[in-house]
Amino acid sequence: MNATLSFWSESLPSLVSGMVVSLEVTAAALAIGVPLGLVAALLVQSTVRPLRWLTLAVVEIGRGAPALILLQLAYYGLPSSGLQLSSMGSAIAALSWTTCAYTSEIIRAGLQAVPRGQSEAAVTLGLSRLDALRFVIVPQGMRVAAPALLGFAILMLQASSLCFAIALPELLSKAQLIGTMTFRYMEILLLAALLYAAICIPATLLVAVIERRLGKHAA
Repeated sequence: MNATLSFWSESLPSLVSGMVVSLEVTAAALAIGVPLGLVAALLVQSTVRPLRWLTLAVVEIGRGAPALILLQLAYYGLPSSGLQLSSMGSAIAALSWTTCAYTSEIIRAGLQAVPRGQSEAAVTLGLSRLDALRFVIVPQGMRVAAPALLGFAILMLQASSLCFAIALPELLSKAQLIGTMTFRYMEILLLAALLYAAICIPATLLVAVIERRLGKHAA
């Protein structure tokens, strides 16, 4: 037991640096992907057919293709077309696409949950359809979608572990490297799992609290 604790103490700084990279990738993917998801949710409902079908194609490919495939496509595939990204750039690009695809459906469901009468009332009060969307529909829809979006953010942090496949020095990559050098895979992977749990479990509890509070306000 003492040997394990000593090993964890020596390995912890390296894993923490990897966790920082995981958090950076996740934050960047969410910062890019969620706004794009909102745009996609709106365009999917567009009356312009080519635009709607193009958006649907982007969303369905992002949802249908595993994140690992998108990561390898960005890192290994793009250089063949003349565009080369770093491992960090590839991770952000691929996970942003995945985020956009999934959050667009979450946000679209939130927008559709807003009663149609809200939009009609806004237009009656003199707002244009764009202003009604901007000031009435989208704020209410995002509020409905907030708990699901926060839950998805936790899943994206866990999905960032896939970035080890493109040599990004995130948490799992650091753990694998230490395991390769020491052959103490069980202990180092258990420590990595504890670090993920230390963030994901409190975040999950926070999402539950936010969901209850939003539910009370909605009632």
